Amino acid sequence: MDEWLEIGKIVAPQGLNGEIRVYPATDFPERFEVPGTRWLLRSGEKEPVSIELLTGRYIDSKKLYVIRLEGIENRQQVEELRGCKIMVPASDRPMLGEDEYHVLDLIGVQVYLQETGDLVGTVVDVMTTGHDLLEVETPPEEVVKQGKKQKSQPKKNILIPFVKAITPVVDLSARRIEITPPPGLLEVNK
Repeated sequence: MDEWLEIGKIVAPQGLNGEIRVYPATDFPERFEVPGTRWLLRSGEKEPVSIELLTGRYIDSKKLYVIRLEGIENRQQVEELRGCKIMVPASDRPMLGEDEYHVLDLIGVQVYLQETGDLVGTVVDVMTTGHDLLEVETPPEEVVKQGKKQKSQPKKNILIPFVKAITPVVDLSARRIEITPPPGLLEVNK
């Protein structure tokens, strides 16, 4: 599946006439608004099949797209697609500007404190709000009891604003992000 990118997931029908609600996994609206070939990956299958996107529109209040696919004409057909992923070839990645990143490239990157070099954790997701937030899973904390190391604190997730002032170094080739959090940012997440 390395040659494919997920751009959205079918979540529900929209009405009775074959319209489909899709939660996007892309920041590029043309993926759902410009007609053309996309690929559908059904649950349990390994290879996606081509489909034709006919129309699409964004519903801001729901944070999702409503699309029409060729051959899908009623609610029952949409129900059969619930949970399917909509894909594009990895070679179809849009070009990005400076300091722009594909979300999938950030997943799995390790995050370090720039000042000390200490590992903060690993990026597990990027959340879009007013600005992007890196969801970082911290390693379990180790505690020494009676001379033996024991894991006492489970992994937890913290949110770090993905802005230049806090994440000044993003080195995807080294799989490393360095952060300069303001006082209290890491503690407020604990």
